[in-house]
Amino acid sequence: MESGCWLVALVAVDGREYVYRVYAPEDALPADLFWDAWHCHDEGPFPRAWDLFDAAEIQRVSRSGSRQRL
Repeated sequence: MESGCWLVALVAVDGREYVYRVYAPEDALPADLFWDAWHCHDEGPFPRAWDLFDAAEIQRVSRSGSRQRL
């Protein structure tokens, strides 16, 4: 299975949006991508991110560099 690159944007309690790059299979479930990014953010020094799946923005970055919104 081919691996893909995903961008996952999370909104934090300070109102800022933090974007994480997640490497996962191209058929990865959006919830898995969200939790990978959320746990990465939660372990960092930034203000707490909302753990609301619907508030996250997930995009797949294709090999040509274009983005596809999920």
